[in-house]
Amino acid sequence: MTTPGKIKPRKLGHLVLMVRDIHKSVHFYTEILGLEVSDWISDQMVFLRAGSDHHDLALAQIPADSPEREELPRYGRPGLEHFSYLVDDLAEMERAVQLLQAHGVEIVRGIGKHGPGENLFLVFKDPDGNNVELYCEMTQITPAQPYEAKVWERNIDSFDQWRFARFVVPPPAAVVAAKQGKPKDEA
Repeated sequence: MTTPGKIKPRKLGHLVLMVRDIHKSVHFYTEILGLEVSDWISDQMVFLRAGSDHHDLALAQIPADSPEREELPRYGRPGLEHFSYLVDDLAEMERAVQLLQAHGVEIVRGIGKHGPGENLFLVFKDPDGNNVELYCEMTQITPAQPYEAKVWERNIDSFDQWRFARFVVPPPAAVVAAKQGKPKDEA
Protein backbone atom coordinates (compact mmCIF):
# COMPACT_ATOMS: atom_id res chain seq x y z
CA MET A 1 0.00 0.00 0.00
CA THR A 2 1.39 3.42 -0.94
CA THR A 3 0.14 6.77 0.23
CA PRO A 4 1.02 9.42 -2.33
CA GLY A 5 2.43 12.76 -1.36
CA LYS A 6 4.51 14.04 1.49
CA ILE A 7 3.82 15.20 5.02
CA LYS A 8 3.24 18.95 4.89
CA PRO A 9 4.54 20.62 8.06
CA ARG A 10 3.57 24.26 8.59
CA LYS A 11 6.45 25.23 10.90
CA LEU A 12 9.10 23.93 13.24
CA GLY A 13 7.31 23.70 16.57
CA HIS A 14 8.87 22.84 19.91
CA LEU A 15 11.91 21.03 21.29
CA VAL A 16 12.15 18.76 24.32
CA LEU A 17 15.51 18.71 26.08
CA MET A 18 16.74 16.28 28.72
CA VAL A 19 18.42 18.21 31.56
CA ARG A 20 20.55 17.31 34.59
CA ASP A 21 18.92 19.78 37.01
CA ILE A 22 15.45 20.89 35.98
CA HIS A 23 15.20 23.68 38.57
CA LYS A 24 18.55 25.17 37.56
CA SER A 25 17.48 24.95 33.90
CA VAL A 26 14.09 26.56 34.61
CA HIS A 27 15.88 29.41 36.37
CA PHE A 28 18.14 29.88 33.33
CA TYR A 29 15.35 29.79 30.76
CA THR A 30 12.95 32.02 32.73
CA GLU A 31 15.21 34.46 34.59
CA ILE A 32 17.93 34.85 31.97
CA LEU A 33 16.30 34.01 28.62
CA GLY A 34 12.87 35.35 29.64
CA LEU A 35 10.60 32.40 28.80
CA GLU A 36 7.38 31.84 30.75
CA VAL A 37 6.28 28.62 32.46
CA SER A 38 3.07 27.15 31.04
CA ASP A 39 2.79 23.89 33.01
CA TRP A 40 4.73 21.27 34.97
CA ILE A 41 4.36 17.50 35.14
CA SER A 42 5.23 16.78 38.76
CA ASP A 43 8.78 18.08 39.19
CA GLN A 44 9.99 16.00 36.24
CA MET A 45 8.99 18.07 33.20
CA VAL A 46 8.26 21.74 32.52
CA PHE A 47 6.72 23.46 29.50
CA LEU A 48 8.03 26.92 28.58
CA ARG A 49 6.97 29.50 26.01
CA ALA A 50 8.29 32.59 24.28
CA GLY A 51 5.16 33.27 22.23
CA SER A 52 1.54 32.18 22.08
CA ASP A 53 2.06 28.41 21.70
CA HIS A 54 1.58 26.63 25.05
CA HIS A 55 5.22 25.58 24.74
CA ASP A 56 8.08 25.95 22.34
CA LEU A 57 10.56 24.37 24.75
CA ALA A 58 10.00 21.57 27.25
CA LEU A 59 12.59 20.34 29.73
CA ALA A 60 12.60 16.82 31.17
CA GLN A 61 14.63 15.80 34.22
CA ILE A 62 17.07 12.99 33.58
CA PRO A 63 16.04 10.26 36.05
CA ALA A 64 18.60 9.55 38.77
CA ASP A 65 18.88 5.89 37.76
CA SER A 66 18.35 6.56 34.05
CA PRO A 67 20.49 3.82 32.45
CA GLU A 68 18.21 1.12 33.88
CA ARG A 69 14.89 2.97 33.67
CA GLU A 70 12.41 2.26 30.92
CA GLU A 71 10.34 5.42 31.28
CA LEU A 72 9.70 8.09 28.71
CA PRO A 73 11.81 9.84 27.80
CA ARG A 74 14.46 7.11 28.04
CA TYR A 75 17.56 9.22 27.56
CA GLY A 76 20.15 9.32 30.33
CA ARG A 77 22.13 12.21 28.89
CA PRO A 78 21.48 15.91 28.48
CA GLY A 79 20.33 16.92 25.02
CA LEU A 80 17.51 16.58 22.56
CA GLU A 81 14.69 14.08 23.22
CA HIS A 82 12.59 15.24 20.26
CA PHE A 83 11.77 18.15 18.00
CA SER A 84 8.40 18.76 16.39
CA TYR A 85 6.61 20.09 13.35
CA LEU A 86 3.12 21.55 13.28
CA VAL A 87 0.62 19.95 10.88
CA ASP A 88 -2.88 21.19 10.03
CA ASP A 89 -5.08 18.73 11.88
CA LEU A 90 -5.82 15.18 12.97
CA ALA A 91 -6.66 14.15 9.40
CA GLU A 92 -3.17 15.20 8.26
CA MET A 93 -1.67 13.29 11.18
CA GLU A 94 -3.63 10.16 10.24
CA ARG A 95 -2.48 10.55 6.62
CA ALA A 96 1.10 10.85 7.94
CA VAL A 97 0.72 7.49 9.73
CA GLN A 98 -0.17 5.83 6.42
CA LEU A 99 2.72 7.53 4.65
CA LEU A 100 5.24 6.61 7.38
CA GLN A 101 4.06 3.00 7.42
CA ALA A 102 4.23 2.81 3.61
CA HIS A 103 7.88 3.93 3.80
CA GLY A 104 8.76 1.57 6.67
CA VAL A 105 9.44 4.41 9.13
CA GLU A 106 9.41 3.38 12.80
CA ILE A 107 6.57 5.02 14.73
CA VAL A 108 7.48 5.42 18.40
CA ARG A 109 4.28 6.74 20.03
CA GLY A 110 0.92 8.18 19.12
CA ILE A 111 -1.46 9.26 17.85
CA GLY A 112 -2.36 10.67 21.25
CA LYS A 113 -3.38 13.85 23.06
CA HIS A 114 -1.06 15.30 25.69
CA GLY A 115 -2.40 16.87 28.86
CA PRO A 116 -0.16 19.95 29.07
CA GLY A 117 -0.73 21.92 25.88
CA GLU A 118 -3.68 19.70 24.83
CA ASN A 119 -1.84 18.99 21.56
CA LEU A 120 -2.18 15.85 19.48
CA PHE A 121 1.09 14.01 18.87
CA LEU A 122 2.74 11.38 16.69
CA VAL A 123 6.43 10.53 17.21
CA PHE A 124 8.61 8.62 14.76
CA LYS A 125 12.31 8.02 14.01
CA ASP A 126 14.38 9.69 11.31
CA PRO A 127 17.16 7.67 9.56
CA ASP A 128 19.63 8.55 12.35
CA GLY A 129 17.29 7.51 15.18
CA ASN A 130 16.24 11.03 16.22
CA ASN A 131 12.69 11.38 17.52
CA VAL A 132 10.57 13.61 15.28
CA GLU A 133 7.08 14.64 16.39
CA LEU A 134 4.13 15.88 14.40
CA TYR A 135 1.66 17.87 16.47
CA CYS A 136 -1.48 19.98 16.04
CA GLU A 137 -4.19 21.70 18.08
CA MET A 138 -1.85 23.13 20.74
CA THR A 139 -3.31 25.48 23.35
CA GLN A 140 -2.71 29.12 22.44
CA ILE A 141 -1.94 31.65 25.18
CA THR A 142 -2.52 35.31 24.39
CA PRO A 143 -3.62 38.42 26.30
CA ALA A 144 -7.15 37.68 25.02
CA GLN A 145 -6.80 33.99 26.04
CA PRO A 146 -4.84 34.05 29.33
CA TYR A 147 -3.68 30.83 30.92
CA GLU A 148 -2.72 29.92 34.46
CA ALA A 149 0.15 27.46 34.82
CA LYS A 150 -0.61 24.29 36.73
CA VAL A 151 1.14 21.15 37.90
CA TRP A 152 -0.07 17.92 36.31
CA GLU A 153 0.44 14.58 38.01
CA ARG A 154 2.82 12.27 36.22
CA ASN A 155 0.22 9.81 34.98
CA ILE A 156 -1.63 8.59 31.92
CA ASP A 157 -3.71 11.78 31.62
CA SER A 158 -0.65 14.01 31.37
CA PHE A 159 0.86 11.63 28.77
CA ASP A 160 -2.23 10.73 26.69
CA GLN A 161 -5.73 11.96 27.55
CA TRP A 162 -7.12 9.50 24.99
CA ARG A 163 -5.54 6.64 26.99
CA PHE A 164 -3.97 4.96 23.91
CA ALA A 165 -7.31 4.63 22.09
CA ARG A 166 -5.76 6.06 18.89
CA PHE A 167 -2.20 4.73 19.27
CA VAL A 168 -0.98 3.00 16.11
CA VAL A 169 1.83 1.20 17.99
CA PRO A 170 1.91 -0.47 21.41
CA PRO A 171 2.19 2.14 24.17
CA PRO A 172 5.38 2.38 26.27
CA ALA A 173 5.49 -0.31 28.97
CA ALA A 174 6.19 2.14 31.80
CA VAL A 175 3.18 4.26 30.93
CA VAL A 176 0.93 1.18 30.69
CA ALA A 177 2.15 0.08 34.14
CA ALA A 178 1.36 3.52 35.54
CA LYS A 179 -2.11 3.38 33.92
CA GLN A 180 -2.77 0.06 35.65
CA GLY A 181 -1.32 1.31 38.94
CA LYS A 182 1.45 -1.32 38.95
CA PRO A 183 5.14 -0.83 39.64
CA LYS A 184 7.21 -0.97 36.44
CA ASP A 185 8.66 -4.36 37.36
CA GLU A 186 5.22 -6.00 37.49
CA ALA A 187 4.00 -4.68 34.11
